[in-house]
Amino acid sequence: MKFTEFDRDMMHRCIALAKQAWGKTAPNPLVGAVIVKDGEIVGEGFHPGAGQPHAEVFALRAAGDRAREATIYVSLEPCNHYGRTPPCAAALVAAGVGKVVVGMVDPNPLVAGGGIKTLEQAGIEVVVGVETAACEELNEGFVQRIVHHRPLGILKYAMTLDGKIATDSGHSTWVSGESSRHYVHHLRAGCDAVIIGGNTLRRDNPYLTSHDPGTPNPLRVVMTRTLDLPLDAILWDVNLAPTLVVTQRGANPDTQKHLRDRQVEVLELDALDPKLVMQHLYDRGHLSVLWECGGTLAASAISAGAIQKVLAFIAPKIVGGSAARSPVGDLSISSMGDALALERVTWQQIGADLLIQGYLEESRE
Repeated sequence: MKFTEFDRDMMHRCIALAKQAWGKTAPNPLVGAVIVKDGEIVGEGFHPGAGQPHAEVFALRAAGDRAREATIYVSLEPCNHYGRTPPCAAALVAAGVGKVVVGMVDPNPLVAGGGIKTLEQAGIEVVVGVETAACEELNEGFVQRIVHHRPLGILKYAMTLDGKIATDSGHSTWVSGESSRHYVHHLRAGCDAVIIGGNTLRRDNPYLTSHDPGTPNPLRVVMTRTLDLPLDAILWDVNLAPTLVVTQRGANPDTQKHLRDRQVEVLELDALDPKLVMQHLYDRGHLSVLWECGGTLAASAISAGAIQKVLAFIAPKIVGGSAARSPVGDLSISSMGDALALERVTWQQIGADLLIQGYLEESRE
């Protein structure tokens, strides 16, 4: 089916509306809706978070009686089941809309075409597939959670043109430029958790926040076997953002007590396995998890299948050095033919840096 430029513009407006809840909706998806009558927008809305009304409801409220016989554009198929809120498909039927344009079908088995069927059975015209790729990218964390029962794992790193994340001395501030760092801050705001290892904490003492009082901060996660960590780290200030330390069972009881006294959450596992950590974050309702760790933990996360997406910032710098660290540690790959290939690769310039983005092959699952 061919879509008009107006259809595409309205769906992009839905996506822009949905992004107003960036990082706030987990475990729910980001959704925007626009109601159009006689070529004019008469109502619009977005889903602000779990337990609150869905985008269609806000749009219907704004449109009022003008919703009758109007067209509603929505980035995700309207739900047809009772959850924390009533079904949106029924609300659209009750409002008397004439046409529903859907960006993507909801992968949730509770919906999965059921909302579309409800609308069609009520005699409402339904069109599916306007800007589907953009809608799917908007909610790739939600899709990963629903389809694969895990959060989307995103590995992010910045390296020099010769593939180093630090100099021989270990100095790493800053590899990338200011524009790239702002990009990462926005990315953190849209993720539910950000993970580092103990070495990164000891070396960099990071904040791991979005650096913007108006945007959400992720859960800051530190993975450490020994719990041999400085007691004055910035991450222990949970007034900035919550922090979770994941360690092996029985590790360093004194430090555990110190952290818990500071309201830092401590999780003990029998094995410090990235897959187990991601399962824990899935159980907490997370959609997307950002890995900002060093090479050793990055390799472990990739090997465990905890990473699906890679963002590599390449700075136009050369530092050399035989001992300078690289972004990913040992993956036991001896042949270039066995190298992990990225799919759906895109690139863009951010300031002076180049951002290459792609997805690990699904065959790694």
